[in-house]
Amino acid sequence: MKSLLNEKALLIQIGIKRNDMYRMAKKLGFTHRLVVSISQELDHLLNQYQEKAS
Repeated sequence: MKSLLNEKALLIQIGIKRNDMYRMAKKLGFTHRLVVSISQELDHLLNQYQEKAS
């Protein structure tokens, strides 16, 4: 049960981070350093989720 909650929490964080990234990319462009930083944070969350889901 705890694992399921952790996975759901990660999915919520992933969604929020993805929205943040797209919003900032729309303003600054996908290659801006802030957008790249957010993208790296999103990658980290996705990797965590992949580890828990498998």
